[in-house]
Amino acid sequence: MDYSHLFKKLELVPTIVQDAKTKDVLMLAYMNEESFNLSLSTGYTHFYSRSRKQIWKKGETSGHVQKIIEIYADCDDDTLLVFVEQTGVACHTGAMSCFFNKIK
Repeated sequence: MDYSHLFKKLELVPTIVQDAKTKDVLMLAYMNEESFNLSLSTGYTHFYSRSRKQIWKKGETSGHVQKIIEIYADCDDDTLLVFVEQTGVACHTGAMSCFFNKIK
C-alpha cells in the first residue's frame, strides 16, 4: 500500500511512540518518508534525526530496539502513533520514557 500521502504536507512527521502493553508514552521523534518505509519493511522503528540530518534505527547502538506492533495516522494525516514492544529503555538518558520531567 502507498502511504506517500502522509508526507505531502510535512517532510517530517511527528511520531509518538507508545508501549503496546502498558500504553505508556515512550518518546516523540520524527519520521520522513524513507524512515517510515524502513520501519514498515523491517518491523522496527527508524527515525530522522533533525540534528544529525540522517536516518537512525532506534537501538542501533544501545540494543534498545522497538519492535512495531501497530502504526496509526491521526485524522489529519500529520502525526503518527506507533505502538511498540520496547526492548530495554526508550530514553537516551537511561529512563524508560523520555517523559519524566514533571512540570505540574
